[in-house]
Amino acid sequence: MYISVVIPTYNRKPILEKCLKALEKQEFDDAIIDNYEVVLVDDGSTDGTLEWLKENEQVFSHVCCFSQDHLGPAAARNLGVNKAKGDTIIFIDSDLVVTETFLQCHAGALIKGEKELGSDRLFTYGAVINTCNFDDPTSEPYKITDFSAAYFATGNVAIARKWLEKVGLFDTSFQLYGWEDLELGVRLKQLGLKLIKCPEAVGYHWHPPFNLAQIPNLIDKEIQRGRMGVLFYQKHPTFEVRLMIQMTLLHRILWGILSLGGRLNERTLAPILQWLIDQGKPQLALEIARIFLNWYNVKGVYSAYQEMVKN
Repeated sequence: MYISVVIPTYNRKPILEKCLKALEKQEFDDAIIDNYEVVLVDDGSTDGTLEWLKENEQVFSHVCCFSQDHLGPAAARNLGVNKAKGDTIIFIDSDLVVTETFLQCHAGALIKGEKELGSDRLFTYGAVINTCNFDDPTSEPYKITDFSAAYFATGNVAIARKWLEKVGLFDTSFQLYGWEDLELGVRLKQLGLKLIKCPEAVGYHWHPPFNLAQIPNLIDKEIQRGRMGVLFYQKHPTFEVRLMIQMTLLHRILWGILSLGGRLNERTLAPILQWLIDQGKPQLALEIARIFLNWYNVKGVYSAYQEMVKN
């Protein structure tokens, strides 16, 4: 098995360094993994990422770097797959720091899953643990909020290259934030691929500690996610997709009630959010902020859907 780890990146140089260093320290059984490479695609970074990689290319012997204009993660991952040499593709994000047995765990789970299923129509999905600990991200324990019910998400997934090529890779019309990976997952499910959970393949997803200055950007992402959710629904007009993108009456009622019809918002909740941050509980503050963030998402979905119907 030859593994290509495909990573899109955009202006994440500090955490990217930790991501790439962790991938250089991989320990694996040569009888299972022949070799591996890290295919990094820079999506038009302006923070000196490419210059830094050029200066440190001898440190990252497994990294092959490519670049493109700022076209988004879907186009970046497609370029990465097209440039990859491996028969097995692992997708992670550039703010993910993995353990030393990461590749071995995915490879072992793929082989075991194929034997148990009697078929190679499968992919493995590793664990993603969220952390804001930049100095030691892998020290973060698993939390209930780290659970994901997603079928296919590119934060930590391994799949045979041939299945990606068969479904046609990522849809680059998803140019705003969200859903391009789950949309690909719908097409993979239609091919009959089975999800194999691989919790031993752990990745630690770093993000800066939550603060109030991040809120406008987070709101914008939720509105973008709503618009891309409607594009997702246009491609796959099923009730399952409506549930995924929160385009149901249940979601309107749920987040409408929880946000008191939008009265609990970034302005009215700012004092309690700041108090929690001051108490050293930024993650709890972020979870509370999701009350109004989800309300923005639901409103964004319905706004985009009404625009689609009108047009």
